[in-house]
Parts: sequence; C-alpha cells; structure tokens
Amino acid sequence: MSALAHIGLLASYNRWMNAKVYDAAAKLPAQELAADRKAFFGSIIGTLNHLVVADTIWLKRFATHPARHPALEPLRNAAMPVSLDQILFADLAALRAHRDRLDSAIDSWAAEITETDLQHVLHYANMKGVPAQRRFGTLLIHFFNHQTHHRGQASTLLLQAGQDVGVTDLLALIPDKTGA
Repeated sequence: MSALAHIGLLASYNRWMNAKVYDAAAKLPAQELAADRKAFFGSIIGTLNHLVVADTIWLKRFATHPARHPALEPLRNAAMPVSLDQILFADLAALRAHRDRLDSAIDSWAAEITETDLQHVLHYANMKGVPAQRRFGTLLIHFFNHQTHHRGQASTLLLQAGQDVGVTDLLALIPDKTGA
C-alpha cells in the first residue's frame, strides 16, 4: 500500500470511528457525558472535546504547508484553541456537528496530499511555544495515531457507562482479498 493510500485509509477510519463513538455517546444523558470519570480529560465530553481541540491545532499547523491544501482553507482563519483540555462545546450535538465538519475536511485534505508533500519539513510551535521542525509525512502518522489513542479512551469510558461502540479495529475497513 502506498503512503497516500495509507493516509486515505486512516482518514476513512477516523470518520468511521468518530461516527461510532458519537452514536454511542448520543445514547447517554448529558450528565453522564459530563460526569468526571477520572480519565485524562475527565469526562466523555472532555475527551471528545480534546480530540476536536487537538485535531484543530494540528490541522491549523498543516494548513501552513506550502502546498496550501484547499480543504484546509476554513481552518486557516479558525481560532486556535488555547489549551488541550478546552471545552469548545458542552453540548454533544454541537460538538458532533463540528466534528463532522472536521472529518469532512480531513477526508478531502487526505485526497489532496501528494507524495512530494510528505517530504516537506513543517516548522511549527507546540502549545507552549517551543519550536519544532518535523517531516510532514511523519506528523500525519502522529495525527492519526493520536486520534486512535484518545478514541480508545473514549470507547472505554462509553463502555463503562453502558454503551458499546462495537468493532473498533482498522481491520474492519481493510478489504479481504480471499479468493481475489
């Protein structure tokens, strides 16, 4: 599988899993979503907000790539989150609508990336202002891995609250080539 096909698969997995997580979360009352479950970002809604915050931060960084990927245009002028635990939306429906917009942008953006883009060294600063320079292609792997990490936390919190998100394995999206 080429690097670009891998990125496309990860973008599809991101959207698929987010839909499953939000479907499960929608079955819980607001007080269950906001309950402090002693997780890294406290609650289910806190964890889901962290994913949106982190994705926004990274997408804004990725929007500075010299390729100026059109799918990231809406992120260029979006407000930069102020902290990794910022609650952008306390309401699940509003958070999901925003998540859906991000996922649409991620899908479109993944289709715009070229092999040449992957080699670019991206210059950015972390949330504390510490400068960094890393290869764009490797940062993409971090971006998608970070999503998977925290969605795993969210799915555990949801299961503890009585909602099973079902199958979470990337394998479910990889075509079976038996008999092909």
